[in-house]
Amino acid sequence: MANRDKDLEEEIYDKVVDLTEYAKRQRWWNRVFGNSSGPVAEKYSVATQIAIGGVSGWCAGYLFQKVGKLAATAVGGGLLMLQIANNSGYIQVDWKRVEKDVNKAKKQLKKGSKDASTEIDTVFKKSTEFVKKNIVVTSSFAGGFLLGMAS
Repeated sequence: MANRDKDLEEEIYDKVVDLTEYAKRQRWWNRVFGNSSGPVAEKYSVATQIAIGGVSGWCAGYLFQKVGKLAATAVGGGLLMLQIANNSGYIQVDWKRVEKDVNKAKKQLKKGSKDASTEIDTVFKKSTEFVKKNIVVTSSFAGGFLLGMAS
């Protein structure tokens, strides 16, 4: 009986090992992109991967720096052009309406911050209560466990 169980265990183990080997060979990208593609980690050494990561990181940083400067220049230039057009009389800004909209937005932000602060207080109180209950229970359990271990 024990021999039969051991044979069954070995058979199950062999099937599991076969399944894991199959899963290693049949990756999802192989099914999507074909067998010619695979993880870079299997094709290049660690030093090469670090070099590729460093170079691509530097390129991404350089690109984002240039794009960021361009975006900041465009936004700043647009605001400058609007101010020049306003001073030259090409456009008229209804400052009373702008002030009214800004005050309305301030009120909404203050209302939202009060709601958020009460919500945060509630979460904090619940968390504190939860921790107090669990620490008391855990420390009682640990104390009983240690006393049981000592005897």
